[in-house]
Amino acid sequence: MYYGMLTLSVILFGLMFFCNDRYQAENGNGTEATFKFNLFSGLAGLVFLLFFNGLSFSITPFTLLMAFAAAINNILFTVFSLKALNKVNLSLFSLFAMLGGMMLPFFAGIMFFGEPLTLAIIVCVILNIAALWLTVKKGDGKRSIFLYGGVFVLNGMSGVLSKIYQNSEFPKTNEALYSIWITVITIVISAVALIFLKSNVKKQTMSSVLSMIGYGAFSKVGNYLLLLALAVLPASVQYPFVTGGTVIVSTIIAAITNQKPSKREICAVIVSFIGIMALVIL
Repeated sequence: MYYGMLTLSVILFGLMFFCNDRYQAENGNGTEATFKFNLFSGLAGLVFLLFFNGLSFSITPFTLLMAFAAAINNILFTVFSLKALNKVNLSLFSLFAMLGGMMLPFFAGIMFFGEPLTLAIIVCVILNIAALWLTVKKGDGKRSIFLYGGVFVLNGMSGVLSKIYQNSEFPKTNEALYSIWITVITIVISAVALIFLKSNVKKQTMSSVLSMIGYGAFSKVGNYLLLLALAVLPASVQYPFVTGGTVIVSTIIAAITNQKPSKREICAVIVSFIGIMALVIL
């Protein structure tokens, strides 16, 4: 049952990136488009979070500080995501995002939380660096590499901030309320920004609205399923499964749409998958 939850979450994360890609294709990657995306996807996600967690609220200064940092990180990730998706296809984008989401928490755990550095982690890191190298083309300028790195680091920082929050001894709320406060702060920042930009939020096509709602729903439901599975399955199994699975799902989605992955990108996905499986096998 719990592996079924992980499989469903992987599919949802692949669809989440697809919604992000569709929104960018229709609305571009400007400042106004970014804050609209954060506002509407945040509102949709908040509905699902409240459905799962109820209407009971509490907060501490540490929770507020960490939620604010995580909200800023999420907004910056959206900025880099929309700009990166203007240059790369869905499979390549998901590779950078999910590898960052896996590798940065690993490094943070080893460097700051006393987790062991194993042979499996070393092999995984080497192969994933090779996969990332395969994706960088000779014609890519510094700006493109900067966008790739931004997607990698910012998605990884989301996991690092969660790890810091979970391991902190400061008074704090539970993880569910922490997620709610991150979403609320993201919504408030986006709404205020749109007011200053004098944006008309009603000027959205139905497909854009569905993309934003889908992103928020798929993201929150997928993460909720991961929390349920994490109570039973070890993180060392869950991280590789979700990372490798999401990259594969995104590559399949790209292959059946108008974003055919190149042979180089397919090789990068295969190398990355081998590296991820090394964490489980070794």
